[in-house]
Amino acid sequence: MSTLRFQALKETLSRKAIHIEESERRSAIFGENVFDQNAMLQCLTKDAYNSVMDAIENGSKIDRKIADQISSSMKDWALSKGVTHYTHWFQPLTGVTAEKHDAFFETVGNGRAIEKFGGGQLVQQEPDASSFPNGGIRNTFEARGYTAWDPTSPAFIYGSTLCIPTVFVSYTGEALDYKTPLLRALQAVDGAATAVAKYFDKNVKKVNASLGWEQEYFLIDSALAASRPDIVMTGRTLLGHSPAKGQQLDDHYFGSIPVRALSFMRDLEIECMRLGIPVKTRHNEVAPNQFELAPIYEETNLAVDHNSLLMDVMGKVGARHSFKVLLHEKPFAGINGSGKHNNWSLSTNTGVNLLGPGKTPMSNLQFLTFFINTIKAIYENEELMRAGIASASNDHRLGANEAPPAIISVFIGEQLSAVLKELEGVTDGKLSPQEKTDLKLNVVGKIPEILLDNTDRNRTSPFAFTGNKFEYRAVGSTANCANPMTILNTIVAKQLKEFKVEVDTLIEEKDLKKDEAIFNVLREYIKQSKNILFEGNGYGKEWEKEAEKRGLSNNKTTPDALKAKVSEKSIALFKEMGVMNTVEAQARYEIEIEEYVMRIQIEGRVLGDIARNHVIPTAIRYQNILINNVTGLKDLYGKEYKKFAEEQLEIIESISKHISKINNNVTKMINERKKANKLEDLEQKAQDYCYKVKPFFEEIRYSCDKLELLVEDELWPLTKYRELLFVR
Repeated sequence: MSTLRFQALKETLSRKAIHIEESERRSAIFGENVFDQNAMLQCLTKDAYNSVMDAIENGSKIDRKIADQISSSMKDWALSKGVTHYTHWFQPLTGVTAEKHDAFFETVGNGRAIEKFGGGQLVQQEPDASSFPNGGIRNTFEARGYTAWDPTSPAFIYGSTLCIPTVFVSYTGEALDYKTPLLRALQAVDGAATAVAKYFDKNVKKVNASLGWEQEYFLIDSALAASRPDIVMTGRTLLGHSPAKGQQLDDHYFGSIPVRALSFMRDLEIECMRLGIPVKTRHNEVAPNQFELAPIYEETNLAVDHNSLLMDVMGKVGARHSFKVLLHEKPFAGINGSGKHNNWSLSTNTGVNLLGPGKTPMSNLQFLTFFINTIKAIYENEELMRAGIASASNDHRLGANEAPPAIISVFIGEQLSAVLKELEGVTDGKLSPQEKTDLKLNVVGKIPEILLDNTDRNRTSPFAFTGNKFEYRAVGSTANCANPMTILNTIVAKQLKEFKVEVDTLIEEKDLKKDEAIFNVLREYIKQSKNILFEGNGYGKEWEKEAEKRGLSNNKTTPDALKAKVSEKSIALFKEMGVMNTVEAQARYEIEIEEYVMRIQIEGRVLGDIARNHVIPTAIRYQNILINNVTGLKDLYGKEYKKFAEEQLEIIESISKHISKINNNVTKMINERKKANKLEDLEQKAQDYCYKVKPFFEEIRYSCDKLELLVEDELWPLTKYRELLFVR
């Protein structure tokens, strides 16, 4: 075993779980580091509190004088908890969070100093933003960007810093972050869904989109991870032979959580409780060393902030426990990768889940209205939905025989499929009294009973109805949830807006009753969108052929998938719903396609370095040992040495062949990379990296992995899968 591997394993085996003492109930510490409603009630004046709540609930602006009161109270609250700095915490288009810490401390002359934090510092900041991705919105020398307070997501304390969630926009007002378009999309779906919900309840004044994410991740010992250049540089293993035992026995899934992992989880959960992240579920996932964490559902904007914060906190807590947290969608070949299922629904200010059936036929008709409109929205925008979860890392899951496929489809189960089939036969125009009765009693009225016994679940479906919500299962584990949630809420808002126009037209022009008009429109939607419904195996080649017949896209790679974001249809959609203008939409496409190129470029460089500077020299060293052995046998046995050295000679020859293949393929990969780098057209560059550079990864890996099986274990320089995945 190589010295580096030996030291890493020795350090790993000496690890002991950090014992976490919990002296208080989780409920007692929940949100203690959050400037939430409870803290505001205690710290703010009545006018200041009402102003913040009005901003949260109605989007109203906060007066500057009130902002000064809020900032002063927020500062005092933070100082009482030992805080020394504050930051505008935002989510630029890098995929990670950003922060610039400023001290409350200020000098006032004559050797005196005070702690200062005014309304202006709370509401707006001007960070030097020249190095953040902007997609051509501004030149590099135009460094000015503004962060502006988002009162709908409460400030929180992390470490010794007061973090204030903000949006991030350019000097000219274009969004440079994930949060701004998301807030616009949530406003759009609120307006459209509220208008439709009033068909069923005039008291509805607001509709919130809720989100419950499920975060999957791997825990790898930090010493072992540090011994792998590919994990350090790319977050995944670029080579490594599968161990004899992987996940085939399913013995890790939902099994007893390893002590050291459980200690990490408890520490993480305590941190989350203090930050107001309502984590609830933890368990072993399918692959060895893979786990999952899930929270209670929240309003979407807050849930997105909490997930972004969680991913940062996970890394810091992991370091305390000598763990490297891998969030990459596919860190190991041959075993399951990680996703981030986004469970989405809509609920009213009156406490009704619009995707949950009720106790009356009318409430069930309301459920069907939002249920069918969501399906129609997915059908009309399936390519955009695929684009919303596209990334270099997620390409390893989507369309690669792993849940879910790259083809976007909707799973609703056999029972609800039967309901839609009956609704499809609704009479065009006015319903007879008997038809109304049959529909309400025999179809709509039985929905709660159907869902009560509906235990269907399809792991291969990228977008599935699971009882009272839709589960967007195709989202990648590294993704910022704002990206797919912006798209989902935008397309549903657009669809509901069109639905209301059609229903109102039938009521006014065809003299139909409200429920008759709704049934008529829903019937047409079922007919138009049923091609998106699929109950079978999403992995099979048969589904690819069937999907093609149905006119569904199958964009397996990010460069192909992302094009939908800048199609005329998508840009018109974003503009109409007030979510993004043309410049913002095109900028995001440019940023994402450039990131794809850079990710593949980095992986190619790392793989070439490991192959030539680690694998080949090690293989040659072992080959020389074998050659010396053969030479010794020849000296000992003379001409008959071959019958004693047959196996050694075969291994020597195999090593030479693999070394040759590795070297040739690395050279070819580098040449293709050089050609791609000269291209000025970013879209063509991404295509070349995808189809001309990336294919060499598997060729190089194959030969490297074969050498791993041939070369003596003591010499092999890289920590192996069996050590990464099974050493606790």
